[in-house]
Amino acid sequence: MSFQAYLDNIEDKTGLTPREFITLAHEKGFDDPSTKAGVIVDWLKADFDLGRGHAMALVHVIKNGEKIDAKHVGTGTTHSDASATLWLDGKLNRPG
Repeated sequence: MSFQAYLDNIEDKTGLTPREFITLAHEKGFDDPSTKAGVIVDWLKADFDLGRGHAMALVHVIKNGEKIDAKHVGTGTTHSDASATLWLDGKLNRPG
């Protein structure tokens, strides 16, 4: 499953876009560089019943924004993404 597919699945499950999760994390102070991933994972499990893989995808966007490493782009593998820029504003708002 691509990184973007993880984010799309989270939106399907929770009704929240990745950008909305970033806002919620900011309100809780979880975007602070000193916040450990485990704290965010625990919050996402408790409040949204997300598993570790999906929670870690959100940890990445909370901590690093929309960019992913280019080594995951266009590889043709199961985990390949089409772009090094993730779409965070919801599936229905995605261009193209």
